[in-house]
Amino acid sequence: MPVREKKVKMDDSTEERIKAAARIVFTQKGYQATKVRDIAAEADINLSLVNYYFRSKEKLFQFVMAEVVEKLFTAVIAVMNNQQLSAVQKVEQVADHYITLLLNNPDFPLFMVNEIFAGTDELLKDNRKNAIFQSHFFQQLHALQQEGKLHLHPIQLMMNLIGFVVMPFLARPLLERNKVVKPAEFKALMEERRQLIPLWIKGMLK
Repeated sequence: MPVREKKVKMDDSTEERIKAAARIVFTQKGYQATKVRDIAAEADINLSLVNYYFRSKEKLFQFVMAEVVEKLFTAVIAVMNNQQLSAVQKVEQVADHYITLLLNNPDFPLFMVNEIFAGTDELLKDNRKNAIFQSHFFQQLHALQQEGKLHLHPIQLMMNLIGFVVMPFLARPLLERNKVVKPAEFKALMEERRQLIPLWIKGMLK
């Protein structure tokens, strides 16, 4: 029994090293440029061990991105259900969370789009749909709509918010490849966008 417990601990440690290395390499190089051997080198382990634990780069990428999804939704749902915040304050904090996460995980939009078009419900699993669309934030938006202060469906406002944040990151590879913006310039634009998005959303509220 003692030998078996030691093996489990070693396996857990190896798996965590692989995941930690994958987070670093995917962030530095992006999904397309990353090779499994890069992750193995970062983790300082044999290439065969990465394949043993995760089978493929795609599987490891999905695992790492699933962790990102969980962090995002945990933070966003907490903001949306904070009854001490106004609707505009919630937009400010949600936009801030999204932009920070996407700057730190540049391939997350790729993962998100692939998951959606693959027909999976990973992004809204475990009651996330109800936690968002029945949140205090949506109650506030419906109340504003009934008061005549919001002249569009709350879902429209939410789609606008997501589009304002996500679309620049989807366009980023094209912009950088064609030298429209440099990486440092893109980051500066997104930092500016943290301030602009709440203003744009506020403009939809009368």
